[in-house]
This record gives sequence, C-alpha cells and structure tokens, in this order.
Amino acid sequence: MQEPEITPDLVAAHGLSPAEHARLLAIVGRPPSLTELGIFSAMWNEHCSYKSSRKWLRTLPTTGPQVIRGPGENAGVVDIGDGLAVVFKMESHNHPSYIEPYQGAATGVGGILRDVFTMGARPVAAMNALSFGAPGHPRTAHLVRGVVAGIGGYGNAFGVPTVGGEVRFHTAYDGNCLVNAFAAGIARTDAIFYSAASGVGMPVVYLGARTGRDGVGGATMASTGFGEDTEAKRPTVQVGDPFTGRRLLEACLELMAAGAVIAIQDMGAAGLTCSAVEMGDRGGLGVRLNLDAVPVRETGMTAYELMLSESQERMLMVLRPEGEAAARAIFARWDLDFAIVGETIAEDRFVVMQGNAVKADLPLRALAGEAPEYDRPWVVPAPPPPLGAIPPIAALAALRALIASPDHACKAWVWEQYDCGVGADTLRGPGLGAGIVRVDGSRKALAFTADVTPRYVAADPLEGGRQAVAEAWRNLVAAGATPLAATDNLNFGNPERPEIMGQLVLAIRGIGEACRALDFPIVSGNVSLYNETAGRAILPTPTIGGVGLIADHAQAIGARPQAGDLAVMIGAGGGHLGQSALLWEAFGRAEGAPPPVDLAAERRHGAFLLAHRDKARAATDLACGGLALAAFEMAAAAGIGVVLASADIPTLFGEDQGRYLVACTPGAAAALLAAGQAAGVPVAVVGRFGGDRVAFGPEAAPLAELVGLWRTGFARALGLPA
Repeated sequence: MQEPEITPDLVAAHGLSPAEHARLLAIVGRPPSLTELGIFSAMWNEHCSYKSSRKWLRTLPTTGPQVIRGPGENAGVVDIGDGLAVVFKMESHNHPSYIEPYQGAATGVGGILRDVFTMGARPVAAMNALSFGAPGHPRTAHLVRGVVAGIGGYGNAFGVPTVGGEVRFHTAYDGNCLVNAFAAGIARTDAIFYSAASGVGMPVVYLGARTGRDGVGGATMASTGFGEDTEAKRPTVQVGDPFTGRRLLEACLELMAAGAVIAIQDMGAAGLTCSAVEMGDRGGLGVRLNLDAVPVRETGMTAYELMLSESQERMLMVLRPEGEAAARAIFARWDLDFAIVGETIAEDRFVVMQGNAVKADLPLRALAGEAPEYDRPWVVPAPPPPLGAIPPIAALAALRALIASPDHACKAWVWEQYDCGVGADTLRGPGLGAGIVRVDGSRKALAFTADVTPRYVAADPLEGGRQAVAEAWRNLVAAGATPLAATDNLNFGNPERPEIMGQLVLAIRGIGEACRALDFPIVSGNVSLYNETAGRAILPTPTIGGVGLIADHAQAIGARPQAGDLAVMIGAGGGHLGQSALLWEAFGRAEGAPPPVDLAAERRHGAFLLAHRDKARAATDLACGGLALAAFEMAAAAGIGVVLASADIPTLFGEDQGRYLVACTPGAAAALLAAGQAAGVPVAVVGRFGGDRVAFGPEAAPLAELVGLWRTGFARALGLPA
C-alpha cells in the first residue's frame, strides 16, 4: 500500500501541533512514515505523555517508609506488613464512556484491573467515581444506565468486588461524563513485577487476546475535547471481554510464579506502541518488533492499525528464553494467545517490521523521554459570587431537599448491580462509608474510599484540593483504618486555557500540601484533560482514591448505631454554608468560599478517633450535608431514629471540615468527652439514636417517610425503573 503524504492536516488530525511536528522532524531527521507519525502521536499525546501536567506532578509527595513503589509504574505499591503489599491505582475512561457508555466503562474497569495484576497482585477490590450531567438532560439517564451496566458487567464476570465509590450530577458534565475506575490487589513484597526490560536478545512476547481494529487512536481521542464529531469517534472505543480478562489474570500470575518473567506491561493506551516503548525505555534498551507474528482477529491489518489498536485483554512481556516452553504451555492451557513478536536490542532504536519491510525505525528513548513538556500559562480563576442571604427554611425541609436529590439520595440502584461480595472477603460494601476488604489468610483488612467535592474545587482550587485529600483521609479513619497512601485522578478541561490550567496547578498544590501534612503520599494516578464539549469545561474534579490499613479487622469501626447510643461530634462546627450542598440542592446556588481546611486539626482529630476507636460503635466523617445528613444516613443504615438537639440551619448543614459523628454508649460517650478535654480536642454530645422518628430540635418526621424518599430519590430524579 502506498504511503500517504504527511500533510499539515494529517499531522493536526494526529493531535500534533506544528511545533511538535518540527520537533519530530528534528529527532527523526526525515519525514516520518504514517506508522511513525501514529507512534509519535500516541506517545506524545496528553493522555500518555502528561505534557501539560508533568511539571506540577513532580511537586507531589510520593515517598514514605510504607511506599515500595510510587508513580512511574503500572500501579503504586505500599507495604502492609508481614511480607504483603497492596497494589492500587485509579484511571479515567471518560471520553470512551461518553461515546459508548457500556464498553467505555467496562474497558475502564478491565484496564485498571490489568494495571494491578501486571504488577503480580491478585485484585481484591474495585471502586468507581462517576460524574454525570444534569438529571433532566436528555442524555444523562442513557449514560447512567450504560456506565453502571458496563462496570457491573465487567467486574461481576471478572470476579472482583466493587466496594465503594461515588456518583454525582451537575450540568457542567452534560457533554462529558467522568468515569474514574479504581482497583487494588494484594501481592507478596518479594514478588512484585515491573515493566523495565533487561538483557539484550531477550524475546518480547505478546500475551492474551487477539488484536482487532477496535480502539485505534483511542489515546489521541482522549487528549482532545468533544465537538460536533462525537459520533464519528465511536470506532475509537475498545470492546472488553471480562472472561478473557480473568483467564489472562490467572495465566499471568501462574507464569510469574514460574519465574519466567523479566518484565511485563499491560497493553493499555496506545496498545503495542506504548507498552513496547515503555518497557524498552525503562530498561535502557531498544526493541525490534515483527508485526507478522502478532495474533490478529481481522485480516489485512496495517502496521499503523496494529501499533495503535487498543484491543483489550493483552499484555506484552520480556521473557527468560529458558522459560518459553513452560510459558507456552501455561497460556495454551488458559486458551490464550502466546506469540514471540520481537526482541530487545542494545541499540537505542524502536524498529517495527511487517512483511519484510521496515514500517518504523525511530530512536526509542526520544519517543518516551523527549515528549514535549509545557509550562502553560495559568491564572488564578475568578472567585465565585459572595455568599448572599439564605432564605428561611425549616430543618426537615432542608433535609428533604438533600435526600431527594440524586447526589445525596441512596445509591442502591447503582451498587445493587455490582457484585460487592464476590471473593467472600468483603467486610463492608458500598453505602456505609469506606469499603473494607479482609486480607485473605490474615487478620488484616484494607479500607478504600474515593472522594472530591467539585463545587469546592471550582470555587477555590487550592482549598478544594486540600479538602479532597482530607475527606478521603477522614473516611478511612472513620472506618478505623490508618491511612496509608493515595492515588489521584485529575479530571480537568482544556489546559491551553489559562483559567483551566490555573485550576489544575492550584488543585495539585492543595493536594500536595494535604498529603504532606497527613503523611498520605500519592503513589499512582492519572491525569485526564480536555474534558469539555464545544468549549464548555467540566467542573474541576481531582478525585482522590485513598487506602488504609486495619491491623486486625476486629478493630474496624462499624457504620450502624444502636438504639440508646449517643450521637457525639468530634471537631468544632462553625456553620460554614459557602458552596454547601444545602445551598445548591435547596436553592440552586453555588456561592461563597468553600470551607477552609485546617490540616493540623484534621490530623489531630483523626489520630484522636483512632486512639479511642474502642469507644465508637459507629462513625462517619462530616462532609457534604453536614451534621444533619450524616446523622440521617447513620440512622437510615441502622433502621432507627435520631434526635439532634439543634434545629439551627448553619449548625445542622454547615460543612466545616475535620469533624466526625460517632455513635457511643452513654458510658463510652462520657469517656470520650473526658479524653477530648484532656487532649484539647473538641468533643460534644449532639443527640441520640433510637425510636422511629428523625427530629431536629422541636421538628420531627417519621423515619420511614424520610427513608422512603431517600431510597427512591435517585431513580425518580433520573426517570429510571425503581
């Protein structure tokens, strides 16, 4: 086939600017072939190179005594003691999920699971953080149905429990939903596998499913915004097969145990291109590929298509030659393809052959190490309108406004489509705070959470970044877990716009400040930019996925109070209503500054709760909706009423940070108050649990009525079948 002329239009269609094309020409020393242009496009796009964010990501804290491996690998690795590690990461699949919600979400789950097990870890938990447009938007219900079905369809069939997450709605996501997928696994600390190739002349092996044309150009598509051509991008969405994914997991873990693996890399974004280049670059080696050996499921595939396909359930591995026969046997037993498609070479070259013709011959390290890095102009975003007077509203009317909204209604419609208990190690599933999973064969347990409040970040990116970390940290503490480390998924609009770049820069700064103050390093993550349609950006949404350790699962703090328990608040409430859920849900207003985060108080109050966990029957952190929503959700989970002493709107619905609501026996409450006084930590009894009513001061309503509104609010708001 004749090579097309590399025109400026073709370069632009591959997401490269004229300056980037000039840089490419200077590196290669000649006009590139179409395949070479595609390879550069894949490696230099925003999704793979982080060219707009690398400068700022370097400022995040990524190390600590518990960290075995931080960012730069497929997933982060954190020591949990006794020769075990937790391996975890969060990634986005936003654009594919908007174009084709079922497969976009399903392959997001599949990809993050592969990131975990390619490190040698068996996946034990999954979460997701989902952001959709306004409930009444004509596309929202379709996206919700498809995304939830895709997550459940892949995760359930693969056999990993979904133990937590969040779902939100806002008109800013009308044209660009967010699907952030998290996975965690357990590995032995002496059996972690990395992606750096080593040894010259080592076979490069293709593992897993066959390659098709699905997903060609997916990474480049994910590095642009949406316009009128959204439907034309449908072929760039991958198609997943969870049953093949599960077989690939078992085959890879068996092969790793056999000692045959030198390096292994998931074929994710940019497929064969990115996996081969990254393995070679991390090992300081070149790679030669023979595309004639690649297993395919479609005829006549070109080198360009083979190099850029993002077909799912595939791995690339550098193999010890003496292990070839055993490796072939393992993959044959699991009915998966195994093919030697290349070798490592000493030269700094990335050579791609097909039909005895050279389709690409490029300096490998330039592909990975010389991608552009931009210090884009940025400005501090304009502040929101100041907080105006809030109209009078009765406390129970305010609560009803929150619990009837899809953001704060019960999400059982979502999580009941997920298998939350597969594997028999789930101690706490979705809807009760951080998810908790037992570490098989030990007394340990891990807690997982995903958190961010985009309204806060939009109003003040620095404070919003701090708050996202602090809330994740608090959610882990409220489960009785010692926070270990975090992963971030930074979802923003077009970084070429200074106000959007300012959101990103300041949010990263806030995240870094909070992580340092709380000894909560970022060990993995993902940046997703250009989340916008026709120039309208999403709310800045830097999702924080947190992981904590419970040394003995018997020490986990419960989520359900019992009748007669006192409601005790740790932390001081000042009635902060700026950017609050009450202001948004009851009055449709996003005004004022978000609540400030006192990181020293966060640390002090969290340490206090962990030190006195034996006094807490149940606990939750106070965040959106404040004391009123937290108390109601605890009561609803237990099926008992709650009485709070105050009917004051700021006291009930203020979203001041650094606070927990704890359910204690009267005796334990007295001990907790005394301990708080001794430690200088604010502790106060604010109510009690019991009965069949929810009461705020003199106002009361039947618990059953409010729970009915809460349980049906999600489906009703979206017009979904209950």
